[in-house]
Parts: sequence; structure tokens; C-alpha cells
Amino acid sequence: MARRTRDIRLKGEIKHLFRARIWSQTAKIIRAWMIWVAFLDVLTLALNILILPRGIAVPMLLPGAIIPPVAIGIVLVWRQPRAPWLQGASLIAGMFLILLSVALVGVLAGGEFYERHLNVMLFVAITAIIIFGIPLAWTLTIAALALGLYLIFQLLNPAIELGSAVAATLFFASGIFATVAARRIMTILAQKTFLFELRDRHRVAELANANDRLELLASTDPLTGIANRRWMTERLDHLWGGGGRCPDGAAMLMCDIDHFKKLNDHHGHAEGDRCLVEVARIIHDNVRRDRDHVARYGGEEFLVLLPGVYEEEAVSVAERIRKSVEAAAFPNPGFRVSRCVTLSIGVAVQSADGAISPEQLQRQADAALYLAKQTGRNRVLLHKPESAERKRIQSTR
Repeated sequence: MARRTRDIRLKGEIKHLFRARIWSQTAKIIRAWMIWVAFLDVLTLALNILILPRGIAVPMLLPGAIIPPVAIGIVLVWRQPRAPWLQGASLIAGMFLILLSVALVGVLAGGEFYERHLNVMLFVAITAIIIFGIPLAWTLTIAALALGLYLIFQLLNPAIELGSAVAATLFFASGIFATVAARRIMTILAQKTFLFELRDRHRVAELANANDRLELLASTDPLTGIANRRWMTERLDHLWGGGGRCPDGAAMLMCDIDHFKKLNDHHGHAEGDRCLVEVARIIHDNVRRDRDHVARYGGEEFLVLLPGVYEEEAVSVAERIRKSVEAAAFPNPGFRVSRCVTLSIGVAVQSADGAISPEQLQRQADAALYLAKQTGRNRVLLHKPESAERKRIQSTR
């Protein structure tokens, strides 16, 4: 992209992408041009029969009749993508026959029509060169064929001398090749625009990927790799939908590592971090990955959301998590009751017909967790709303 416009060259995959990009438009233009050439040819022949003397009009019919079937053949070839060599060969051969037909119409009619139809032939070639967005090699071939036919028939023209034929050919050659140069610039500009589009598309894709990565970083706890508090808050708002309840009901588990500060004090923060990572993994492994959500909610606190789950199942999941952490037997010498890392879990449940906000549900889970801590730790407690005495569901030392 830093090069000058005229130095742009597409190669390899980008070249194929560009051709695929412009093929539909190019094919439509070529088909439309061929249809109009065939229509104008038939119309011109009909007018010649009506207007011109029979001796002049009749010789025009046979060469003029070549154009419609040739044009239709090219239209059929260019209706759908085919091998480039086939489409190029069909277009070049078809243009040669069309140009030859136009020239022969004038040659066979003779007189003033001789020179006139040779000029018409060049006009036809120039219009094709201008509007056909085809490879430069194809364009140069069509230009060379048109000039070659013009020179040959001018040399055979008894009405002009050799020098005049060559001079006229050189004159038209300068115009045709100027047109080819202009067509080349148009193609290069189209290629440059395509490159800009590719660059912009690439930048947009990179920006989208960067935004995705930033969003992932913003919603992920960097230590444990699970979701963080921000993500869980957004998820709760989404599930509750701004209403007073979760439509399918939900359970919330507030998990806290027992005596985590003492673990840090005895083994250091590195060991504490390893403990957090392992506990997060255990919790994540004991929930439904396609429905449940786990987040690190504080230093050593984890919040688990179980959509569509009620009391019995919620307590069962919580107990499974607690037992799995205890069975992992991570050492915690600061905990006098148990020398291994354990979890206390508070459970709160919203029924499908209950109306409670996620904040209220979280406070209930927090209250249950606090009671579990107060009554010995390493246990699961279910919150009982408006109950004077909260029932302890399970307790294990």
C-alpha cells in the first residue's frame, strides 16, 4: 500500500480474491454489451435492407449474421464462473469474430462503406476496451486484433495508398493504446480500492478480536481463570431481566475457604494462590458446565449460580463441592480442627413463583455462609427465610 498507485501488482491469493470480487460485475457488463451489440447488429441489417440498394445490402447480410450467435455464445459462457483460460479464450475469440464481421460488412459492401465500417470496427473495439474490466493481457490482445484487422483491410483497400494505410493505422493505434493505458489505470484503482477494503476489514477484525480479548480479560479472574465478580453481576442482571425474580428459579452458593488467612501466613501467598486455583477448579468440575456459573467473588470467596435448581438439588451440589475440596487434602496447618483446606458454603434458593432480587438472594446466601462459619465451618447450610432458627442441613468435620 505504500507504493505508488501505478506500481500496484496483485499476486497469489489476493489476485484470486480480487478476480472473484469483480467477476460478477465484469460478467454482467460483458453480457449486457454482447446483447446490445447483437441487437444493434440485427437492427442495422434490417435498416440496411430497407434503405440501401439491394446490391449493397445483400452482401452485408452474411458477415453481419455472424455477430448474433457469437454474442449469444459469449453470454452463455459468462453466465457463471468458469476456468479463467476458457472465459478469456471465449471472449478474445468472440471479439475477433465480431470485429471481423463488422469489417467484412463494409469490405463486401465496398465504396464509402469500406472505410466507414473499418472505423466502426475500431469504435467497437475501443468501447469494449473501456468497459471490460478484464486482465491487461486480454485487453492488449483485443486491441492488437482490432489494429491488425484494420491494417490488413486498409492495405487491401484499393481506394488508398500504402502510406495512407500505415499512417491511419498508426493514428488509430495511438488512440487505442491510450485507451488501454486508461483502462489499466482504472483496473489498478479498482485493485487499490480492493486493497484498502481488505486492510480495513483486517483492521476491523483485529479490533474486534482485541475487544473480545479485553472483554474476556475484564470478565475473567486472572488468577483462577474463572469468571470474576463483574461478569457474575452482569449475568445475574441478565437472568433476572430487570424483574423481581428469575423466571425458572435459581439457587446461589456462597463458598468461602476456611481459615484462608492462616494458610497464607504459614505457607505464603504463592501457596495460597495455588490453593485458590485448585479450589476454583474443583468447584467448576462439580457443576453443570452448560448451565451453571462460577465466579471468584472476593479474596477467598466463590459464588455459584445454579439456574432452575431448588433446595434439595442445590444442597446436594454444595455438599458435593465441599466433599471434593476436603478429599483433595490440601494442607492447611493453621486450621486446628482440620489440617486440610475445607469449604463453608451458604445456600439460598429462589423458587419459580417467588419474587426476590439477585442482591437479596446473595444476602441470604451470605447469611447462611456466616452461620456455617459460626457453627464450626466445613459445612453446608441452607438459608430459611424469616425463620427464627436456621436449620443446619449437613455438617461434617
